Amino acid sequence: MKTFKKYYYFPASPEEVYLALTKAQSIQLWTGAEVEFTEEPGTEFSFWDGDISGRNLEFDYGKKIVQQWYFGEENEPSIVTIKLHADKKGTSLEFVQTNIPDQDYDDFTSGINEYYLGGLQDFFED
Repeated sequence: MKTFKKYYYFPASPEEVYLALTKAQSIQLWTGAEVEFTEEPGTEFSFWDGDISGRNLEFDYGKKIVQQWYFGEENEPSIVTIKLHADKKGTSLEFVQTNIPDQDYDDFTSGINEYYLGGLQDFFED
């Protein structure tokens, strides 16, 4: 199992980035796909027809999102922590995901960079 950690920058306030990550209508805009999402701890979510799915654990408005992302039948929960920090140019987003199965790591992290957070960056840069 591996951990992935990376920083991303967005030309928007932490509150705007937070809303883009937690409101189903906004998520649908930048993913271009059906979304099931409720900003409430304990609820399950799904992006891209279940390509990413999991459970919401914690929300701190404009600052932090904690989720468990599902990987098939893996025993260890894969926890995603997204922290938002105000930056001179907008927002610095810290993305940390624990317990990514070794065999999925390369494909999964390239998907995060290209589609998940890459799509979000494209949304704010357009």
